[in-house]
Amino acid sequence: MSPSSNKTSVRVEDRELTLSNLDKHLYPDFTKSEIIDYYVRVAPVLLPHLKDRAATRIRWPDGVNGPKFYEKNAPSHTPDWVRTVNVPTPGSSKGRKSLDFIVVDDLPTLVWCANLAALELHVPQWKVGPRGKLHDPDLMVFDLDPGAPASIVEACEVAKLLRDLLAGDGLDSYPKTSGKKGLHLYVPIKESRRTSEYAKEAAERLAADHGDLVVSRMERRLRKGKVFVDWSQNNPAKTTVAPYSLRATDVPSVSTPVTWEELENCDRAGDLRFSPDEVLERVDEHGDLLEPLLGPHKQSLP
Repeated sequence: MSPSSNKTSVRVEDRELTLSNLDKHLYPDFTKSEIIDYYVRVAPVLLPHLKDRAATRIRWPDGVNGPKFYEKNAPSHTPDWVRTVNVPTPGSSKGRKSLDFIVVDDLPTLVWCANLAALELHVPQWKVGPRGKLHDPDLMVFDLDPGAPASIVEACEVAKLLRDLLAGDGLDSYPKTSGKKGLHLYVPIKESRRTSEYAKEAAERLAADHGDLVVSRMERRLRKGKVFVDWSQNNPAKTTVAPYSLRATDVPSVSTPVTWEELENCDRAGDLRFSPDEVLERVDEHGDLLEPLLGPHKQSLP
């Protein structure tokens, strides 16, 4: 490494990167250097979940207490070795018919994103092929969002009910925390255009059977004390925070894969809140709990 002013040159695999402001606190007690170190160390389990997916980065250049902005388009200073893919963006607020998205396929790209204060990495449920073809979704996701005074404890109850409903349709599901107050439930599937349709129908079935705890409609007024089963993230235009991504909370937290046993034993919100160091320890112990999303075990929607 060769420091120059507030910049440092570093070799990441076969790329030379210039990192800046490494001692800047992007969280009150967590510096950019520590953020980059976390992403480098978690990369072996994170990168497979980012591979071949067009990434939306949420950036906090002045830290989590400053303004944020969503970045979909590759910025003009994107290195030529960073993979990009052109994706149609109908209904874009900027009137663009398509944007060049970044695909975080390797460690240098991940470090480059972290250096730009991209604390959160969000991806869709579909992949892009090697020549830029957009595939149909190979994942289905449910976002379980508790409305106060409900918490992640109630979200765990709903996750178990949803797991059983999906199992009744022959579908295995895998949970992770959102890194904030809720949970995400993933279902690996054979490529299908029906994910949004099926997910909505499943959420409505769950709400019909457990109306005291579950709501499937978007209106916020309906969510008090209940858990909103958000099926809409299966819309191809939407994204979900990636497994192992940091979240922009006052204290660094991570969207963390968890076991069903942990959900069964969740008695208070803090039980399922994990710091970067805790996540790295969990990876050492468990490996990637969401590895089934990556393998050949793809299920057909009923």
